[in-house]
Amino acid sequence: MIDLLTVTIVLLGANSLLLPLLQLRRAGDKKLPGYVLAVVLGASMAMVGAFTADPVTVSWAGGLLSADRLGGIFALVTLGVTLMVTLASLDSQKGQSIPVFYSLLSFTALGMLLLSYSEDLLMLFVAWELMSLPTYVLAGFDKKLRSNEAAVKYAVIGAMSSAIILYAISLAYGLTGSTEIITVVQGFSSHPTALAGVATLLFVAGFGFKMSIVPFHMWIPDTYEGAPTTVSTLLAAATKKAGFIAAIRVLLAITTLYVVTQSPLFTMANVFAVLAVVTMTVGNVAALTQKSMTRLLAYSSIAQAGYILVGFVAFAANPTSVSATIGLTGAIFHIINHAILKGVAFLCAALVLLELKRTDLGAYDGLAKRMPITAFTLTVAFLGLAGVPPLNGFWSKLLLFLSVANGPYFWLALAGILNSAFSLGYYAWIIKRMYMDEPESAEKVREPFWFVVVFAVAVGLIIGIGLFPQQVISFASGAVPNVFG
Repeated sequence: MIDLLTVTIVLLGANSLLLPLLQLRRAGDKKLPGYVLAVVLGASMAMVGAFTADPVTVSWAGGLLSADRLGGIFALVTLGVTLMVTLASLDSQKGQSIPVFYSLLSFTALGMLLLSYSEDLLMLFVAWELMSLPTYVLAGFDKKLRSNEAAVKYAVIGAMSSAIILYAISLAYGLTGSTEIITVVQGFSSHPTALAGVATLLFVAGFGFKMSIVPFHMWIPDTYEGAPTTVSTLLAAATKKAGFIAAIRVLLAITTLYVVTQSPLFTMANVFAVLAVVTMTVGNVAALTQKSMTRLLAYSSIAQAGYILVGFVAFAANPTSVSATIGLTGAIFHIINHAILKGVAFLCAALVLLELKRTDLGAYDGLAKRMPITAFTLTVAFLGLAGVPPLNGFWSKLLLFLSVANGPYFWLALAGILNSAFSLGYYAWIIKRMYMDEPESAEKVREPFWFVVVFAVAVGLIIGIGLFPQQVISFASGAVPNVFG
């Protein structure tokens, strides 16, 4: 079964290198590179899924990668989002550099695949860069002033994030003599020195940039707004999830460590708790004041990262408890749900921008009359993000809040419930504008085929998982016992 993963890596790598050659063709179907990438991603998901359905947790590639269910879940999520972006781009991307665009998407998918399975810090860093570098180019792919500004800001802060992670890795190696994650974690836990605490905080900061947790979130709104909206979909729903898999494999293993000092106030659980409540609150409050849909979705994405951190708190507080299992299962489940919900919400915004040439909220007035499929899809996605039953977002939030409801972090569950109720306010406001306000024009707007296909699949998953959540919950909980090998 391991050979399936080898084939997947080789297939994505070869595809990434060969796609730009299609630019040499003088004529032909301009969508061919997109179709090729879509087929490759579909085949990759099939092979990863075949292994993930019945995995055997083993070290692989000389101990650099671990072929476990946790990696499989994140690989499926990130590859699935990349496939959504690829299909949507068939109708939205134009120009002579299309093969390069899809090649960069393929390289990003390969980086996220390797990152999902990484169990060595150096392998993790290489995969991190392979994922990140193409997205810097993709963020500025439109070659417009705002897109270029977004790409530069993203690249500068991304480089800072990578430097922080690399410095943390160097400290970890100096303290433990190894870059293997399990060995580093054991060394930190057995000798919780102040320097080990500094390295841990550096990992929190480095991964925090990609996870978009406060206070490492400032690049998110500008980059998501300036980048092509399909690329913003990739950043919000895929590369962000890669940041969480890195945090799970590295940070959640360091649960017994007092950060920097030996004071019980500076445990990993407390650090995660503060980050969680600040992140969800700042994200939701800022989203309420936005006039642009892409910025609103960006701040909403920040708030969702705060909810996921609640599961981290439950696990870090007592890793051997039932609450820890519920919390980490809820975090993994919400990551899956968020990828679907936020991914399709950004694609709805991308289609509105493509057809109406606007990102302001006024473009959504009466949208149900002009683009009924888009309006319905966005409504379902917003209700799922708010945690309205029986959609999928409700169940993952329920698990997250239950995991801390009966312990010393019960206030975190209360904060999460209040923030979810608050977020429903601005989600419902947009839904009201789409269905109750009058549009500026009554003219119908086309909804391209591939966008409709992606919308239909996403809505089916949102409702289907919501009605039958137990299968996905069991799938996610199966990854918890072997998180750390």
